[in-house]
Amino acid sequence: MSSAPAFSGGVFVTPVPNAPFSAEVDQAMTQVLSDGSTFQRKTSALIARDGQGRIHNERREVLPASSTQEPVILSVHIYEPETRLNTFLNPHTHIARQNIMPHPPSTEPPKNGWAHLKSPISSMPNLEVQDLGTNMIGGLEVHGYKRTVTIPAKASGTDRPVVVYDEIWYSEDLHINLLTRQDDPRMGSLTLTVTNINVGEPDAELFAIPTDYKLVDMTPPELEAPDPGRRDR
Repeated sequence: MSSAPAFSGGVFVTPVPNAPFSAEVDQAMTQVLSDGSTFQRKTSALIARDGQGRIHNERREVLPASSTQEPVILSVHIYEPETRLNTFLNPHTHIARQNIMPHPPSTEPPKNGWAHLKSPISSMPNLEVQDLGTNMIGGLEVHGYKRTVTIPAKASGTDRPVVVYDEIWYSEDLHINLLTRQDDPRMGSLTLTVTNINVGEPDAELFAIPTDYKLVDMTPPELEAPDPGRRDR
């Protein structure tokens, strides 16, 4: 999480200003077990960004797909782009770990870099990138891309070629992926879907550190800023 400040294992929320929103991220995972059977799991979490570009991103427990329970919050990540300050809240210990990022994060999801490649790619004959055009998700226009990688039988760990693919649907309005699919027949699949999108300023409390949390500064001394915007210890 420290290397990708707006990423909590779910959707990468870009810290861009003037595009506030809040939404839920639903994750559906299918894991291929060693005996060839599958195990399905799910989770759901809140993401938000205010007009300043501050990020709120939750990480919640993963449950069996059949569960009707609400997944418990494991941690909350808050990022302030003006100061490059990361804050990780642990609701169980009430400790807030903080560090200053050495460089600003990307304003585009890191996974989207391959979407700009042009197919066919002579240097990578096993890779194909397909432009899926535009669609609508949650009332927002998205542009889709699909990457297909064919792994030869000798390198796949099986006795036959394996086809692995990634699919993204990017919203230019929100600067995030509203739908992401990953599939590898050897390991399983993952689908991330952004739902219940509310375009507008989210609750300011989502970006505040609760008063009963203890702050722990994890920033290396050479990266300390004179005024990182943190409360006095």
